[in-house]
Amino acid sequence: MVDRLFAEPDLAALYDRFCAWDRRADFDFYLPMVMAAGSVLDVGCGTGMLLRRARRDGHRGRLCGLDPAAAMLDVARARPDVEWVLGDLSTISFASEFELIIMTGHAFQVLTGDAELRTALAAVRAALAGNGRFAFETRNPAARGWERWTAANVAEVTGPDGQVLRMVNEFETPVTGELVSFTTTVSGTGWARPQDSRSTLRFLSADSLAGFLSEAGLTVEEQYGDWDGQPLMPSSPEIITIARAGS
Repeated sequence: MVDRLFAEPDLAALYDRFCAWDRRADFDFYLPMVMAAGSVLDVGCGTGMLLRRARRDGHRGRLCGLDPAAAMLDVARARPDVEWVLGDLSTISFASEFELIIMTGHAFQVLTGDAELRTALAAVRAALAGNGRFAFETRNPAARGWERWTAANVAEVTGPDGQVLRMVNEFETPVTGELVSFTTTVSGTGWARPQDSRSTLRFLSADSLAGFLSEAGLTVEEQYGDWDGQPLMPSSPEIITIARAGS
């Protein structure tokens, strides 16, 4: 999990170190879908690592990354043969343009309000061509994954100058309802002080999620409980969803 703190210009370049391909399982899951689709929109693309990899691996169609963080897109634009768009689903509109839309890195969970979520899903539905697919994941609230976001769970990488960089996420108590707030702190050897920010994520149940998707004209086609393709179970850590645009 990486917080919006990395949208800051001086930290955006560190995103790919904390979220390197071998540190996450979602990209290996999504990459074959991206490669098989002629046109792909990556919502909340960050530094564009997945689309950059797809182009490098020979994708010949349209690849478009959408993100509200200009600093992240500055990193992504090192690959100019991908379309990079500043904005989000509430500010940018597409009309029947993509065979596949993805949201990786649990970006779906930043949609914390009902109105915000409905607006985003309506934009997804409008952007899908024909019976295109929308693939994304959200953490299963039943697994209570936020309870592992503590000071004891530290991510550590080596920075570009050899300095040791540390990231800690700490959730706030009490947790009630679907919203979980947390603080992300990033520090480095030689830094004058750590940098931190506070964020909130929404943990929707599979039933609630299906209701929002259906309302937007999207039908759940497949769901998995983890990145190895295990079926969705009550205790699964993830709710990985592939939804298709209805007629």
